[in-house]
Amino acid sequence: MSIRFTTKARRGMAALTVAAGLTLGSVSCSDGGGDDKPEASSSVSKGSGSDTSPQDGQDEQPLAELKGAGGLFLRITSAQRDSGGFVTVNGDLKNDGAKGAVVPASLSGNETEIVRNGRSLGGATLVDSKTKKRYYVLRDTEGRPLTTTGFSTIKAGESVSVFMQFPAPPADSTEVTFQLPTFPTATLTISG
Repeated sequence: MSIRFTTKARRGMAALTVAAGLTLGSVSCSDGGGDDKPEASSSVSKGSGSDTSPQDGQDEQPLAELKGAGGLFLRITSAQRDSGGFVTVNGDLKNDGAKGAVVPASLSGNETEIVRNGRSLGGATLVDSKTKKRYYVLRDTEGRPLTTTGFSTIKAGESVSVFMQFPAPPADSTEVTFQLPTFPTATLTISG
């Protein structure tokens, strides 16, 4: 095999991985675009485990509602395990403030590989206290995080659908702690 063929094959696989991640994220993050203002609290509420579909959006009970710095509010709507060995966390990041909010660079984390790919939620982690392991946001072969990217400001009252994809903890670990810089921690129940 030539080096040129190998390089093209790797690029193709990277593009396929990114496309699959973006497709999964865009399908999973669809929320109907509701502008309901969530409660401003940092309390955590656990899902009821009902059989509602992800497309129900705002009708679902959120897994967590977290108030961050600068008027940002994160509403986590699902933490879904899939058969490929991943956990996808979906939600909405809203500017609850009266003026535009700059998304803090710290949300991207501090890893050089992620930071050079622009603003993202690459600093998020899941902690499984049962196995004492921390799971970081997955990256593609080019080092780009498998999470929502490309936003630096959010207008007042605007909401952005977000997703983050992590390696899945063992099947018997259904409760994890979600951490994102500048936001309080939250306990999430993984479904699926």
